[in-house]
Amino acid sequence: MNLLKRPHYTRRLEDFAGKDVIKVVTGVRRSGKSTLFRLFIESLKENGVSDAQILFYNFEDFGLKKALENPADLHGQIITQSENGESLYVFLDEIQMMRNFEAFVSSLHLRPNIDVYITGSNAYLLSGELSTLLTGRYVQIHVQPLSFAEFLESKQDRSRPDAVFGEYLRFGGMPGVAGLPDALHTQYIRDVFESIVEKDIMFRHRWHKNNHFERVLRFLLNSTGSQVSANNIANTLKANGIAVSRNTVEDYISALSESYLFYKCRRYDIKGKSVLTTGEKYYVADLGFKRAIQGSEDTDYGHNLENVVYLELLRRSDRLYTGKSNGKEVDFVQIDKNGYKNYYQVAWTAMGGETLSRELAPLNAIRDSNLKYLLTTDACSGDSYNGIRKLNVIDWLMEGNDD
Repeated sequence: MNLLKRPHYTRRLEDFAGKDVIKVVTGVRRSGKSTLFRLFIESLKENGVSDAQILFYNFEDFGLKKALENPADLHGQIITQSENGESLYVFLDEIQMMRNFEAFVSSLHLRPNIDVYITGSNAYLLSGELSTLLTGRYVQIHVQPLSFAEFLESKQDRSRPDAVFGEYLRFGGMPGVAGLPDALHTQYIRDVFESIVEKDIMFRHRWHKNNHFERVLRFLLNSTGSQVSANNIANTLKANGIAVSRNTVEDYISALSESYLFYKCRRYDIKGKSVLTTGEKYYVADLGFKRAIQGSEDTDYGHNLENVVYLELLRRSDRLYTGKSNGKEVDFVQIDKNGYKNYYQVAWTAMGGETLSRELAPLNAIRDSNLKYLLTTDACSGDSYNGIRKLNVIDWLMEGNDD
């Protein structure tokens, strides 16, 4: 089977190949991290690296159960193989399955001819001892499910991007969806979702799934693109007869974010040029998860489109926030490494005069010269209003093929 090329990510691995840093590939389960390794291994072989120089271990493979129980044996095997002096490329997939993996990885990294690559499906990978041990000695590459440009590339018929976009909104961009008939999409995504909840949340925290957790999860799904807080969720649930503490809600939200099921987008005060501590929004890692759980109830087209734009900007951005300017809400503030900002407002449609004025108002309230965009599904060709460019969101998303 031909693998879908993902140059946005493989180029980053190629840039750091052979460099004295551990390459840490993170992302939600089944987003394509293992496939990325396979694509990169193909690139290594094309550049003269032999099979004997490449070691690949997937720690979800039952055949590696003994290695998980006694990592010292596996460590010794790798060290022995490295003693001939040749460069050795070691790939450790889902390394968080190993106890005390931090010391294992750090020890391999000390060998000058061992180039270490690891993946993990939980942000905990870089929140504990590994981060402390390897400060300044690792680079993180975060992998998302397929962007729309990649999803379109996976299709044999690309003549109707608008029709493919409708499919993308319904089923999302999990790579496993691309090769399945439509009838199996929802079941596949639901199974992946359950696997994430069980393996990356419940097992990790030693919790048992309960109604409170389910309610918090559904609350976040229903609140995509809206400002939420643990206090707000706890109070809403309490008003509906469900007693759950704010601290418990915070724990659940933290776990859902650590598993990369949700991303937290913090709020930025554009006038004050500061990040705020309240008013954050949450976006789901893939719209397929939302539809798989909510089914036909999910008709929130505007916020779903906003979710798609958020994920694309996250892929393109150094820093990304939701914005506030003179009391008006700006959907996204994108800040690059040089400090330049782009502002984005997202609406399903903005054809009518009153609707257009309402969507432009937050951008018009910004008093600086940075670029401002209004993204919609309307047919338009770079229409401009007081310096604000109105773009068709599908055309804008397809630009992702060029990076």
